[in-house]
Amino acid sequence: MSDRRESLIKLASAAVFLTIAVVAVLVVISQSGSGGDAGNVQDTTAVEQLLDGIPQEGMVLGQAGATVELREFGDLQCPACKGFSENVLPQIIENQVRNGEAKIDFRNFTIIGPESKPAGAAAIAAGKQGRGWHYVELFYRNQGEEGSGYVTDAFLTAIARGAGVSNISQWNADRKSKAVLREVEETTAEAERLGFSGTPSLAIQGPGTRGLEALGTPGSPGELEAAISAAR
Repeated sequence: MSDRRESLIKLASAAVFLTIAVVAVLVVISQSGSGGDAGNVQDTTAVEQLLDGIPQEGMVLGQAGATVELREFGDLQCPACKGFSENVLPQIIENQVRNGEAKIDFRNFTIIGPESKPAGAAAIAAGKQGRGWHYVELFYRNQGEEGSGYVTDAFLTAIARGAGVSNISQWNADRKSKAVLREVEETTAEAERLGFSGTPSLAIQGPGTRGLEALGTPGSPGELEAAISAAR
């Protein structure tokens, strides 16, 4: 009887532990799903501070005469792109981009799902008003769960307003235009020609490279800084 009693106690303890673990997982999931809310766009000030004073032309961030060009192929729905945007790029933007050593050209590589195309088109349309990088960075900071349906007209418009797009009517017309939608398709095809299969993927070009060279995904600011230095 004592052996059976010990077994029952062990089973009961395991069940309690499993219940606690499940609850903990559910709490984490509920806390992580805070993005994608059109009524609660966050971090507009942080994005403005990061990009303040840096020239933008279309989807290119940085001075036109910068000797090194980075091409970032990303999908606005991609969680890895969000992480790269928040943990690797800020140091590059604050240093090499701000001081004129490098410029970054964001190009859409839509691999997550159907919502990625209108999201990418919305960013390009914002770029026509000089706010393309504000749009990209703010989208990442408010990104919802991929493929969950959060990329609605209301969400895209909320990001545009938060990014400082001044003419929303023109932005709406541009993001739905055939030319802009075709650009999303063309940059996706370009990424595939370069051999990329995931996002974010980077390529680099400068005096020290043999044309446009694929970098893949640098894992740290230091790794990307070294690539820029070598390309100068």
